[in-house]
Amino acid sequence: MQISFHGAAGQVTGSCHLFEHAGRRILIDCGLFQGSHEADDENAGDFGFDPSDIDVLLLTHAHLDHCGRIPLLVKRGFRGEIISTAATRELARVVMLDSAHIQEEDAKHQARYQRQRGRKALPGLYGIPDALRAMDAFGRVARLDDPIDLGRDIRATFIEAGHILGSASVVVEAGTGRDTRRIVFSGDLGNGGRSVLPDPATPPEADYVVIESTYGDRAHRSFEASRTELIEAIRKIHDRGGNTIIPSFALERTQEILFVLSEAVRKKELPENLAVFLDSPMAISATEIFGRYPDAFQSQFRKTLAARDPFGLEGLQFTRGADESKAINRITSGAVIVAGSGMCTGGRAVHHLQRNLWREECGVIFVGYAAEGTLARRLVDGTQSVKIYGQTVAVKAEIFTINGFSAHADQAELLAWHSHTGRPKRTFVVHGDPDRGMTHLQKAIEAAGLAVSCPKMHESIHLD
Repeated sequence: MQISFHGAAGQVTGSCHLFEHAGRRILIDCGLFQGSHEADDENAGDFGFDPSDIDVLLLTHAHLDHCGRIPLLVKRGFRGEIISTAATRELARVVMLDSAHIQEEDAKHQARYQRQRGRKALPGLYGIPDALRAMDAFGRVARLDDPIDLGRDIRATFIEAGHILGSASVVVEAGTGRDTRRIVFSGDLGNGGRSVLPDPATPPEADYVVIESTYGDRAHRSFEASRTELIEAIRKIHDRGGNTIIPSFALERTQEILFVLSEAVRKKELPENLAVFLDSPMAISATEIFGRYPDAFQSQFRKTLAARDPFGLEGLQFTRGADESKAINRITSGAVIVAGSGMCTGGRAVHHLQRNLWREECGVIFVGYAAEGTLARRLVDGTQSVKIYGQTVAVKAEIFTINGFSAHADQAELLAWHSHTGRPKRTFVVHGDPDRGMTHLQKAIEAAGLAVSCPKMHESIHLD
């Protein structure tokens, strides 16, 4: 019995862990690397295992850094079964097809660039046909708290993670009787006490734990305080005649922001005719999917969903097409533009930043994690100018950071969740900034007298 780490090891993206027992190879997540200068090479590089050897892939949720390399896995020979919750399956289709489209466009751009220099064009990472073949690999649907037989005395149980719609932690049990070992993979754990999703479920006692550490070094503001701060920031920018840009993750964060704005307008905390643009085709599709899973939400949100559209705003406009998105640039005052991507590594948010960052009456509100090396992190850290599409843009707009909307648990929540696993033989800390969340969470767990380590990329560890 062994486990190896092929992503999110010493970094915050690219989650991919391999569990092996009795000749069965179980992969937990297969995500895209994002943000760093080495991300392209990491994504195109070797997985650290033969994809054709993998029997089952357990997908915790549909964020790109957890599912984004699945089409490449299929392209390189994976023929096993993918198991996820029903909502994750739907969202993963949207995310992987969107990623495949971006990969194809990037490949075309690079091909032109290489041809102009008389060089051979390199193939893209993967394309839409690979993403569609990946969807064909989805098999059984995981129901929360119901064990799934993976063969050879291995079982997997998905439990609520409270991170995004359909997200789950995965409990893997291998062996029989006294020889049974239990390994809990946290996936990404949600920030409790929010308005849309339930809190993460209590995990069982475990022999081994693999835990994320995105915010392992800090505490979040309360949701209510963050809600108030968001409304005040938007009102401030609106009153001085600027546009508000909210770079947001398409899954969960965007929907929560729309819900908060809808409630604020209903309560007259924001202007009734507030012009809000959801400028993200993926987020629009995800918002439509949300309505199909009412049982996945907090009880109060379910009541709202039954009574009215919780994301409905009189001034809300969905902009799917590129021309519609470009038309927003003609608006110089009063617009609230919610656009992807959350870390500004691409997408329409970057175009809107290019148009608005240099205007001191405007504002940019970050409501999620910004990894090292991303445009979002540079803005959060206070840079005076940035390069966008080769053009230097002065940063005159006011930058707001509101971390209470994070879909990730903070340090106290991570430690509380971990405490329910008892006294595991060893805990592996992954999915975090090595100088921030990862190191701090490791020290906090060590302080409780428990064995803990931060595995290195492709490190393989035997489990007793």
